[in-house]
Amino acid sequence: MDGRGRVIDNIFIERLWRTVKYEEVYLKDYQDVLEALSNLKSYFAFYNHERPHQALDYQTPAMVHFPRKKRKRGMLGVDPHGVRRL
Repeated sequence: MDGRGRVIDNIFIERLWRTVKYEEVYLKDYQDVLEALSNLKSYFAFYNHERPHQALDYQTPAMVHFPRKKRKRGMLGVDPHGVRRL
């Protein structure tokens, strides 16, 4: 994405929001805006640091774009979907 408003940029953004809706928003019943923001923040951390992406050869975006930086893990050893990691 080059930020110049090209058609290809829109394709990436539309695909991202489709994924967010189907993997996070439609599965939860947010009680208020603060809860939605909190859950979306956790989801984007998961999306960028833990969820493998087919287009990136099953690597995370953080692995591809920030290979030398230490990648964040979910808060307190629990991923955004409530599954405890060892």
